[in-house]
Amino acid sequence: MSLISVNNLTFHYEGSSDNIFEDVSFQIDTDWKLGFTARNGRGKTTFLKLLMGEYEYKGNISHIKSFDYFPFEVKDKEKTFMEIMEEMYPEYELWRVCKELSLLKVDEDILYRPFYTLSNGEQTKAMLAVLFSQESKFLLIDEPTNHLDVRGKESIRDYLKQKKGFILVSHDRDLLNECINHILVINKTNIEVYKGNFSTWWEEKKRKDNWEQEENERLKRDIKRLKESAKIKEEWADNIESRKKGKKAAEEAKKKGASMKGRRAYIGEKTRRMEKRRKNLENREERAIEEKSGLLKNLETTEDLKLFPLQHYKDVPVSLSDVCIYYEGPDGIRKNLGSVNFEVRNGECVVLSGKNGCGKSSVLKAVIQAVEEKAGNENVQSLSLTEPIHYTGTITTAGGIKISYVPQDTSHLKGSLMEYAEKYDLNLSSFLMLLRKLDLGREQFEKNMEDYSGGQKKKVLIARSLCEQAHLYIWDESLNFIDVFSRIQIEELLMKYRPTMLLVEHDAEFVKKIGTKIVKL
Repeated sequence: MSLISVNNLTFHYEGSSDNIFEDVSFQIDTDWKLGFTARNGRGKTTFLKLLMGEYEYKGNISHIKSFDYFPFEVKDKEKTFMEIMEEMYPEYELWRVCKELSLLKVDEDILYRPFYTLSNGEQTKAMLAVLFSQESKFLLIDEPTNHLDVRGKESIRDYLKQKKGFILVSHDRDLLNECINHILVINKTNIEVYKGNFSTWWEEKKRKDNWEQEENERLKRDIKRLKESAKIKEEWADNIESRKKGKKAAEEAKKKGASMKGRRAYIGEKTRRMEKRRKNLENREERAIEEKSGLLKNLETTEDLKLFPLQHYKDVPVSLSDVCIYYEGPDGIRKNLGSVNFEVRNGECVVLSGKNGCGKSSVLKAVIQAVEEKAGNENVQSLSLTEPIHYTGTITTAGGIKISYVPQDTSHLKGSLMEYAEKYDLNLSSFLMLLRKLDLGREQFEKNMEDYSGGQKKKVLIARSLCEQAHLYIWDESLNFIDVFSRIQIEELLMKYRPTMLLVEHDAEFVKKIGTKIVKL
């Protein structure tokens, strides 16, 4: 057991005036199973790179353990994983790696295959196996389950449950609940460490936010009442003071048989007491204002999103009958996948399920291609498909159907948001408003999209789709890299408007709430 101590950490990227971290301090134990979460763009990956010593910073990070990072970069994917491992970790012990592969339920033959032939799940497991075989390392695991199917996620989850001594960056609620015993959270103004899993932190955050909101409302009422009371006391004091001198004051003194001198002394004392009460009220008001200013600084607000889906006159806009996707393999032999049969009815959310490589994304693209072939590209508000999809069977699409497509890949996002909106004929103000509601800061509007984080790029694609009116929304792993707050925000939107959807999505919580039909490939 050892500690990683972060003291007065301040960091900003060169050329930027905004600090990513400002004077933050906390400690973490290297024996913990530590989850790490925050809204997109808050600096999770940046913090991991600071631990790795990749950036200069102000403050101090002290530790005695060395770090290793997942996923590590593989430059030559033509080499076997064994060759890659020998280059990067020359002191590795093969028996330890094989032991970890066994725990991950992966055959050892992946060590001898070219890296490019490994599926996403196999690549993830191979990397984790070699990293966890280095016993002296503290691992920094950055979103290991993106692009993994349900089985892949379950195997990673079960594997990490047996491990300790890592930081796990993830937005997957199920994974964080099962694999961690502490959680590190980047708030708006600070960084906090909680004992427990995601649900422990989430319930505590909701309780704290609710208390602060109630306290804020109480203090607002108190401040208003204190202002009004102080104003009344001030008016009374001024009125009493005006009665110390003049003809009216002399007549009042004569009626009461008192001298003017005694009258003035009496009124002066009364005025002094009233002023003191007014001053006390003002002091209480200042304390209430100061107390109120300390509240709600870390409140994460999510505004309601809106969607205006089209309703097609046909009850079944899309149906697939005995559809089989096939590919040209490297050896020239066609690789056929199992046949697919399903239909998408108005108001349904159909979720395609299956292991990586079974053709889920290809089925989505085949539907888009069928619509394009029937009606022309003007009815598909999407990227043009770069390569044709080959299939047998029948895809029936209703006439005039409009589709909005969120692709899995974000590498095409380049240039400014304004140029992007113009390219897709989006209403710029509505597009930017949606991005703001999805927590994209105004300062990001001035940047090029290639400088965005993975989650921010995904939000650009989702915001574009929400701007589009369509009969069918086709989203391919749209939630990869998206923070928990925005996931819940999108869940609530889709449950409210119930657009017709065809999805590939591996977030179990999201599918449970949104999916109306699961199609297993």
